[in-house]
Amino acid sequence: MATEIMNPADGANGTDKETLYMLGGVALVIFGAGLVLSNSTVRRYLGQMGLGDFASAALPDIERYFRLRAM
Repeated sequence: MATEIMNPADGANGTDKETLYMLGGVALVIFGAGLVLSNSTVRRYLGQMGLGDFASAALPDIERYFRLRAM
């Protein structure tokens, strides 16, 4: 009975940790992107290239990634 009081829902505790880890990872990604974009050289290159050109340049790599992942 004492163990039931100490650990009332083992499954719920695990999902809470997973959610916390996921949100922490998202926060780190956003923070890292902010650090990269705060660099003046990166901003200058993105300004010259444009967002549309950047997306079209990254598209072949994204397609290759999804093909490898589907294997």
